Amino acid sequence: MIYFDNSATTIPDESVLDTFIKASTRFFANPSSLHNRGMEAERLIEKAREQIAEICNVHAREILFTSGGTEANNLAIKGAAAFYKGRGRHIITTSIEHPSVYEVCRSLEKEGFRVTYVNPKENGIIEAEEISNAIEDDTFLVSVMHVNNETGALQPIKEIGTALKKHPQILFHVDNVQGFGKVPLDLHQSGVDLMSVSGHKLHGLKGTGFLYKRSSISLEPVFFGGGQEQGIRSGTENTAGIASLAKAVRLVFEKNAEPVSLIANWLRKELANRDWVVIHTPAKSAPHILNVSVPGVKGEVLVHALEKEGIIVSTTSACSSKQTKLSRILQAMNKSDELAVSAIRISLSFQNTMEEAKQFISALDRTVPVLAKKRNERK
Repeated sequence: MIYFDNSATTIPDESVLDTFIKASTRFFANPSSLHNRGMEAERLIEKAREQIAEICNVHAREILFTSGGTEANNLAIKGAAAFYKGRGRHIITTSIEHPSVYEVCRSLEKEGFRVTYVNPKENGIIEAEEISNAIEDDTFLVSVMHVNNETGALQPIKEIGTALKKHPQILFHVDNVQGFGKVPLDLHQSGVDLMSVSGHKLHGLKGTGFLYKRSSISLEPVFFGGGQEQGIRSGTENTAGIASLAKAVRLVFEKNAEPVSLIANWLRKELANRDWVVIHTPAKSAPHILNVSVPGVKGEVLVHALEKEGIIVSTTSACSSKQTKLSRILQAMNKSDELAVSAIRISLSFQNTMEEAKQFISALDRTVPVLAKKRNERK
């Protein structure tokens, strides 16, 4: 199997699984318990927190463990909206956000908040100036993803953050689920107040993730309980999951990203040489995502055809791929319905090889003419 669907989820690394099993076996006690077993589990969690904080160049208390990117995004946006609603009722985000940001903002509109959805240029990139132009007197939150999960388009986080420094009343949240460990992001230089990360995009496990929260920022809890995670994220901690997350974070930062870039660049060049392929991913993008269309061939049909060749790719975001709607992201980029319905996403990780890329191109060359012939026969 050639697995090119790493933006949906990555294959857990063996060392991560080993960490989870060992932590589950030895540190099984409730971290809130007062006995030695409980305190051992608590110390393991704090060690993991310190390791992740060091990599992010932040304080340990600024790392809050969650069940993944969706919870982290919800906690950041809903928590900020509830705590700072006296400061303002206006939020700025974009029309190309992941559903775990986009739908949260839609839900807040029903609660009386106003949301401005900034559209990208046709290359899928938001202009920092457009974010600045959308600021109003009661804007209290801006939420912009670092790397788009469908196209790989790299958003100008540093430029946006620099512009927002002129407005200290505005919080800056970044969904960095697709970019963390793949594209550098200096949280301090970029003025980021809140950042969401998911473990299963890093060869970690599903159900693990964290939210970076600048120490000066407050959030209202989304749900309540025993007061874990500084009272912001109640619930008995997933000790083994947290330990495995720290392992995955360390692992992804130890790997050299250059091979991924080399493979992606080679793929892009090969795809560009085929006049029956349209590339949607802009030049300014993350190194691991390519979004393309073969006009006239539905994306889901191509996905299944490639799967028969032993190659796994996807259509749109895994969170919406089973829905029949056209990609909201490609529509925001003014792509035609024909291109949107035929789009597929190729996403890599450090586990992929150039040989796999060559096999993918060969399979694509074999598959597309067959699908095109079948389409013409049906006409």
